[in-house]
Amino acid sequence: MADWRKLALAAILADGKVDETEVKILQKELRGEDGKYDEESLKFILELRAAATKKAKAKKEEVGEVFERFFNKVVTDTVLREGKIDNTGATWLKTNLFPDARKVDDKGWEFLQGLNKKAKDKSADFSTLVTETETARNKAAGKK
Repeated sequence: MADWRKLALAAILADGKVDETEVKILQKELRGEDGKYDEESLKFILELRAAATKKAKAKKEEVGEVFERFFNKVVTDTVLREGKIDNTGATWLKTNLFPDARKVDDKGWEFLQGLNKKAKDKSADFSTLVTETETARNKAAGKK
């Protein structure tokens, strides 16, 4: 039996990148009937990003901007519901995107700040994630 997830990842990354056409297909196919991305969609996008990042690093390139914008939108739409980031969203972010506050790069920090600005209601866990990340980045900047 074929592993469709693995097959889809391989097909999308056959040329080593996720281009605009592929992003349009992902946008269309990964949304649920309610027009929103669900946990399975988010899991697939996370796997795709990890694979795309690995391929890009091997070529000493960066993941394409089109895919990064799409990835950020899917994450934002999933963790920021009705202007709120709850503990579940904060835990997902910490586990999947920001497991080590000391290793958050500029793009990651910019994304986290954007979420922080968009969220009208933030859980304590999310506020802690932002504070810990900012503190770690400031310490790292002070050591340079």
